[in-house]
Order: sequence, then C-alpha cells, then structure tokens
Amino acid sequence: MTGSGDRDRATPADGGSRVRGDGAGPPAGGARTSGDGAASPAGGAAVPVDDGAQAPAGTAAVAPDWVKSARQVERERLRRRRTARSGSIATASTVLVIVLLLWVLTASPGWPRVRETFFDPEQFVSALPDVLSGFLLNIKIFLIAEPLILVVGLLVALVRSLRAPVFFPLRALAVAYTDVFRGVPTILVIYLVGFGLPALGLQGAPTDLATLGVIALTLSYGAYVAEVFRAGIDSVHPSQVAAARSLGLSHGKAMRYVVVPQAVRRVVPPLLNDFVSLQKDTALVATIGPLEALRQAQIHVASTFNYTPYLAAALLFIVLTIPMARFTDYLAARSQRRRGQ
Repeated sequence: MTGSGDRDRATPADGGSRVRGDGAGPPAGGARTSGDGAASPAGGAAVPVDDGAQAPAGTAAVAPDWVKSARQVERERLRRRRTARSGSIATASTVLVIVLLLWVLTASPGWPRVRETFFDPEQFVSALPDVLSGFLLNIKIFLIAEPLILVVGLLVALVRSLRAPVFFPLRALAVAYTDVFRGVPTILVIYLVGFGLPALGLQGAPTDLATLGVIALTLSYGAYVAEVFRAGIDSVHPSQVAAARSLGLSHGKAMRYVVVPQAVRRVVPPLLNDFVSLQKDTALVATIGPLEALRQAQIHVASTFNYTPYLAAALLFIVLTIPMARFTDYLAARSQRRRGQ
C-alpha cells in the first residue's frame, strides 16, 4: 500500500526496517535515528550524528571526546592547590629546621675550634685527591663482593629449603654458617680472615689485602643475604610449588622456574638496603691495611693533626649511598603500588 508512504517506507537494504519521513535510515545492527538525527545504537545509548546524516552500513558512529565535568575540574583544582600548599609548608619548615640547627652549631662555644679542625678548606682540597683515589678501591671491593654475596646467599637459602633427610648435613652446615657470621661483628670477621688466612700458610691462599677484605665481606654479608632470600622463598605460597609439581616439574625445576623468580622480585628492596650497608662497610677493610679512602684519610690526619680528610671521605660515601637509598625507596613504593597498597 502507498497511503503511508510519506511517513514510513520499507528499505530493501536493511531487510524491511522502517525509516522516518525525513529520510534518515538506521545504521546496521538495528540502530534507529531520532528526529534530531542522533543515531541510537542497539543498546539504547544515543550517539550524535552530524546534521541528521545517515551512518553508512557497517560503520559505527564516532562518539565525541570526553569532557570533564565542572565538579571534576573543581576537584582537580582543589587537589593542586592542596598539593602546592603542602609543598610550601614542607619547604618552609625544612628551611627553618636547617637554619635553627646551623645557628645552634655556630653559636656553641667550641665552634671556632671545631671549624678549624673539621672544616678547613685548605686541608680538604689537599686531601681530596688521595682520598678519592682510595675511594676507587672501595668501589672496586664493593663491585667484586656484591655478586659473590648474591651467589653465596642464594645457595645457602636454597640449601636450607631442602627437605629430604639425605640433605640434613648440608642444612645443618648452612644453619651454622648463618648463625656464626650473623653473630660475629663484620670488623672481627675482617680481622680473622685478613690475619688468620695468611697465617695458615696454605698453598695458593690469597695474600692481597684487598682480596682478603672481599672474602671477609662476602662471608659476613652472605649470611644476611641468605636470610633475605630465605624469607622471599618462604613468602611464595605453597600452592605455587604444588602446581609446578603437578605439571611434572621436579623440586629443583620448580624452585628454578617458579619459586626463585617470584622470591627475587619480592626481596629486591631489602637486598639493596644490605648493599647500601656493604658500601659503607668497605671502609672497615682499612683495618688490615689496604689504601682505600679511610686509610688515605688516616694518613693525612696523622701528618697534619687535622680531621678534615675524614670529612672528605664521609662526603664521598654519602654521594654514592644516597642515590642507592633513594632507588631502594622507589622500588619499594612501586612494589606496594603493584600490590594495591
């Protein structure tokens, strides 16, 4: 019939779907258009179409860019204002505390003598080259000892995770190692290794003082790192091991491919804290004689009776350890964000 042709006409392209009298056809998928030309997809959400134009068959109408509401804009403005105010207050309070500390220090009766003894610019400039050359030895000791400590700590932690009765002697040895070297101060370990190992007269035993210092630091810090690794391994849920074993993996492969990777990621921040302490404790190697930063500072102090070279050595250690500490904090914060804390 043609009596209603002015209002609704059937279009063969869409299988008999009706269109309004203004000629705007529906998009594919059963979408309809309203009188103002806004296409409504199947699902009910209205999508504007330019000037009532019909969307081509098989194409979807493009939604406009999302625009922030006035409430969201106001909320972000208040957040920025609060952040700026907090930063200003923190900066002002920090400056005030520093000024007060400097005033208390410089107003003390003994400040002139302390300034002459510890803050002499001439002594600082004179001692800095030698202290810096010794500090390079500190860095060398640290870079050699760090990977050795990681290997020793991980091996000891893995041995302590063995549960078969046949491995009991190894577990007992690992427990004894961690108990002894965590209980003995690091400086005593350096003395025992630095003076005791050469005294044994063993063939092939190292005699270089820096090498003996590396061995002592590895033995001492390996015990601490082993406990860090063991805590990481114990933090992995037992269901991970059960799932790996159910897939046919042996205990060793389950530890290698499933447990240890997860444990290492979890213990990176505490490991970096231990390495910050290791970098500082490389100065203890000076007790057995290597010419590192502390020993070079001691030589200058003994010849000038001025303690400013110690300040130069301390500043070098600070320059190296503070970036490591901040990197550790960053990793810890990122780990917390990943866990949703």
